[in-house]
Amino acid sequence: MSDSFTDETQVAIIGAGPAGLILARLLQLQGVSSVVLERQSRAHVEARVRAGILEQPTVDLLREIGATWRLDREAEFHRGFYVRLDQRTNHLDFHALLGRNSCVYGQAELVKDLIADHLAADRRLLFEVSDVALAGFDVPQGLDGLQGSDDLPGQPSVTFTHDGRRQTLHCVVIAGCDGAHGVCRPAVREAAGRAGQPITVLERHYPAAWLGILARSTPPTPEGMYCVHPDGMSLHSMRGPRLSRQYLQVPANSVLDDWPDERIWAELTRRSLSTDHPPLETGQILERTLVPLRATVLERFQHGRLALAGDAAHTVPPTGAKGLNLAVADVVVLARAITALLAGTPEPYESYTATAWPRVWQAVAFSTAMTTMLHRLDDDPFEWELRRARMTALLTSTDEQRAHGELYLGLPFATDWRWTGSASSSMPNVSR
Repeated sequence: MSDSFTDETQVAIIGAGPAGLILARLLQLQGVSSVVLERQSRAHVEARVRAGILEQPTVDLLREIGATWRLDREAEFHRGFYVRLDQRTNHLDFHALLGRNSCVYGQAELVKDLIADHLAADRRLLFEVSDVALAGFDVPQGLDGLQGSDDLPGQPSVTFTHDGRRQTLHCVVIAGCDGAHGVCRPAVREAAGRAGQPITVLERHYPAAWLGILARSTPPTPEGMYCVHPDGMSLHSMRGPRLSRQYLQVPANSVLDDWPDERIWAELTRRSLSTDHPPLETGQILERTLVPLRATVLERFQHGRLALAGDAAHTVPPTGAKGLNLAVADVVVLARAITALLAGTPEPYESYTATAWPRVWQAVAFSTAMTTMLHRLDDDPFEWELRRARMTALLTSTDEQRAHGELYLGLPFATDWRWTGSASSSMPNVSR
């Protein structure tokens, strides 16, 4: 291996998913430099099939930062979704009540667009980095730790291997956008524990998982559809006129090898039977995934100069499609907080968790309510009737639909992404 190399920036962003890439753009628009580090290859990142529902505030933000040049041409904008209960199909039209839409645009497509924009602007993004180690972030969150001192360990740094060379990137803040299984979540918890400020993980695990498929088949309805069945939920959405994304509730301990194509289609067809639509169209299954149903929220999203966003800070069940949108909401708050810190005002950064927290828990509550209403989580017939009653109320009450639509289409962000305050006289001399 060749000699090591040292570099510097203002913000080191770990993870080139939507959270990391959008954060980099929001910072760049405010004159803050960053380097994005990604463990996987570009091809891998651009092929990861994830959520496909974007909330209205997410789309509005993407449009504001110039990232919808392809989305505006190719995405589908939906007024609501369908629910099939007792073999009858119902449509919930949130647009009619609220004047807003959801947007169907796969995460992989969004990431392709964000990467293309990032590289076209000659902003720094490294793929296939390995052996990532974080150091020096366990310093005061405010201005006292910006320059380092004899009593402080100095500025944060990220050391990693890229193209066979060991490199160290010095920075002011590290943004952990590398998901629930990346290096940043354990790093922030370990550092907080050493400092006597342990970070608890609040969590809930459900006895179910989603078996998801991408298939060459015509979606059964013009918008996504949840089918509520005594034996478990199925979900039918689209990625195009002849490409469907469908999910089947299965036991939490399921393995993909136990689900051949024929069994998947038979169960999807059975759970989606209706008296008012033809049977489900089947087709070639191109991809299959297994996603556990669980929710985890760290009680603090930051320690010192390391701040987490998106799945690194919290995960929610896929019911309701909140994960990607929550990540965007986080980095809106974080971009403003980091810019304020660099401008000499530490309070927004110090209160990052407190600012993001209420919206996170609104999304967790919504995902939890959707999960318990749509899924069979036990064999109790009493619980099944309660679920049917809750679903009937949603299908028949305009007030229920309006409240549900507000959360489904997306609450406003907690703050604007811009820091508009004036720079403090103590503004640090940081590298650009």
